[in-house]
Amino acid sequence: MRTRVKICGFTRVEEAVYAAHNGADAIGLVFYSPSPRNVTIDQAINITNALPAFTTVVALFVDETEARIRDVLKHVPIDCLQFHGDESSGACRIYGKRYIKAVRMQATTNVVQLAEQYHDAAGLLLDVYHADAKGGTGQSFDWELIPKQCALPIILAGGLDETNAKQAIQAVRPYALDVSSGVESSRGVKDALKVAAFIQQVNESDREIT
Repeated sequence: MRTRVKICGFTRVEEAVYAAHNGADAIGLVFYSPSPRNVTIDQAINITNALPAFTTVVALFVDETEARIRDVLKHVPIDCLQFHGDESSGACRIYGKRYIKAVRMQATTNVVQLAEQYHDAAGLLLDVYHADAKGGTGQSFDWELIPKQCALPIILAGGLDETNAKQAIQAVRPYALDVSSGVESSRGVKDALKVAAFIQQVNESDREIT
């Protein structure tokens, strides 16, 4: 099975377009004002309008109001929602969109139970737990916490870059990898060489497994 690649936290049109043309399956846009990768609706429109066909656009929210989410959906062509806060399953599904539920992994996290709770999610995104941050920390977690079997597709995030993408795929066999800070030159600014190297490592790992 081919490992999909989602690159999150784009703020510039040309960087998102480059990633899509070089093999990124999904582009993540952050609608969370405390984040250095936060985008406005106008920025998001400019980015999505420039993307080539068959590129999935994912909008990331953190405990956002329903009104704000609906406003984004009204103006931006979003394919999938990603909830990175403490949203209930009911709060995730009211928009009639496919959604991903992010899970900040701790030793006590029960991924199998969460897959039942968010049974209609398109996937569970497993990221590192950080007391003050909601993702994009550049830190990883213990992959041994991930169950071998899960009812939902696993999207692995947290501390990934071109140096450990192969290792992550071989250890976890996730449906997808999600990277943000690992392909940046500075916060919110993607590095073309790092993006290309990351995708290349994923593709090479898939070929080695098959």
